[in-house]
This record gives sequence, C-alpha cells and structure tokens, in this order.
Amino acid sequence: MSFFIQRMGQEEGPYTLQDLRSMVSSGQVTSTTMIKEDAGSWFPATEVPGLFSSKDWLTVLLLSFFLGGLGVDRFYLGQTGLGVAKLLTAGGCGVWAVIDLILIALNRVPDSEGLPLRK
Repeated sequence: MSFFIQRMGQEEGPYTLQDLRSMVSSGQVTSTTMIKEDAGSWFPATEVPGLFSSKDWLTVLLLSFFLGGLGVDRFYLGQTGLGVAKLLTAGGCGVWAVIDLILIALNRVPDSEGLPLRK
C-alpha cells in the first residue's frame, strides 16, 4: 500500500507506512497533514492506523495538571508501572509531576505503544 502526502499544495510520494512512521517521529508529518492512498481522497494523518496514538494530547495534559501527582496521566497512557510508581511516591514529591507536565506540554511523551499523542 502506498501513500501520498500533501505539503504546501504539492503532492509528494509514494511512501510506505514505514516511511510515514519515520516521518511522524521526525516531525515531518503531523496529525493535520493530509494523506491519501493510491487513488483515494485526502484525509488527515490521524486516520491512518498505527501512525498516531488513540490518546488525545489535551486530555493527557489536563490529567497531568490536575491529577499528575497521583499518576493518573501515566495510567491513561497505558504506562501502568510508571503510574503505580508515581502514585506511591506522590509524583516524586511533586518534582516528577512537574517534569511530566512540562514533557507532556511539549508533546514529548508517547503512549504505551510508543506512538505520538493525537493533537
């Protein structure tokens, strides 16, 4: 299966799914980048399975802000071990919770499958 992306009104491609994954991790493809399959119609990159997480960035950010000290943000991301550790240490006495909040705000925290969060 090959994909084409739209940048600055120009069609680029064809790309494989693996190419798109590496472009997402390098920041060349964002969740709003328009993509199409061979002769199909254009759609946002978030609709391609396996490119972006099913978890929403804003939801994780709000959970981290309000309940980050209890590890709820990590539980939501599917990172149960980190959630339990954060819960038992009260967010690393608040330090870990603040660091997580900053990392999530910068969109540097992936979900449990290593996929970037959907914006």
